Amino acid sequence: MFSNRRGFLLSSSALLAGAAHVAGAAHGMPVDYNYAAGRIHNKLRQSGSASHPEIAWFDPREWGVEGRGFDDTKKFYDRLPMRAEGKVRDAVWQLSRHASGISFRFRTDSPEIHVKYRLSQQRLAMPHMPATGVSGVDLYARDDEGRWRYVTVLKVNNQDVETRLVGGLRQTGNGDPREFMIYLPLYNGVERLQLGVSSAATMEPVPPRTEKPIVFYGTSIMHGACASRPGMSISAIVGRRMERPTINLGFSGNGRMEAEVGEFLVELDPCVFAIDCLPNMNAESVTSNCEPLVRQIRAARPDTPILLVEDRVNTGAWIRAGALERHSRNQAALKRAFDNLQQAGIANLHYLESESLLGDDNEGATDGSHPSDLGMVRYADAYESKLNEIL
Repeated sequence: MFSNRRGFLLSSSALLAGAAHVAGAAHGMPVDYNYAAGRIHNKLRQSGSASHPEIAWFDPREWGVEGRGFDDTKKFYDRLPMRAEGKVRDAVWQLSRHASGISFRFRTDSPEIHVKYRLSQQRLAMPHMPATGVSGVDLYARDDEGRWRYVTVLKVNNQDVETRLVGGLRQTGNGDPREFMIYLPLYNGVERLQLGVSSAATMEPVPPRTEKPIVFYGTSIMHGACASRPGMSISAIVGRRMERPTINLGFSGNGRMEAEVGEFLVELDPCVFAIDCLPNMNAESVTSNCEPLVRQIRAARPDTPILLVEDRVNTGAWIRAGALERHSRNQAALKRAFDNLQQAGIANLHYLESESLLGDDNEGATDGSHPSDLGMVRYADAYESKLNEIL
């Protein structure tokens, strides 16, 4: 057990596990143990700032984050490797710079938690999605029964943030440090980030889990639109409920089952691939792209389950001429591809229908298309049921 006089704790097993993930070992990449022994132990604790001298600052990059599938990214909190630039379409590349789905965990008995970070973009909100979801960070904690429960979200109003996220925190019933998790912004990039706790408190990094993650490849809906805060995205809800790491590869308006994206999907080694791209496609593109993508994944990952997901039905489709017909064409094309692949002997292939994704009361979307928090919960309900069946 490593410690210092100001209360920092880091076990040698946590050190090794964190280093393995940071170096990409969870996804079959080489481990840099020099990084573990040197950077994590020697540079984890940062000095206090002029504005908060009583706060000890920590950089979560030093013990590792979850939701990051590739080690060789241009910026640490990007979602695709730098090798993807020029390989995938530029729109996909730019969206991959958003930190959607990335989180980190730690334990502390600090009565307050601070954050400071710099966002990549000055745009903090969107017309249909608040700044809390686009650019904020979301804090969860385990209660005394071990359940993840929401604590607070940052109401961000500037590209550069340094603030107390929460204060007045109660201690656990047994006096042990409490486990926390912070989710990063859904629709903005993060240039740098530090976590702050009271300098008199205990601080214990929780390294990323090494079990295989769920990989979600999809559209703006999977990217996180229009969750009110990062912890309410589909991948975040499913990850908390199933106690599994997740990787969010949702690309707003650009989830199209493309082979160029498939080249990077197959570098990952998840427990399941969830392919949820229909809202960005039409029947013709489903017919041309779906079977090749599944075959591409299956050639590289012969045993990994693949889940094909229908598109949700827009909440206004019941009254808008032609809307239901478009959904029906898309879903029929996906079902034909699924049947063709099964008949061709592609094993461990699964299918999730659209009926339960947003519910049947037309209340699950912000703008008719993108889920509200209610819609995100309903999506997660459907995913959780199907994933439990698969896994």
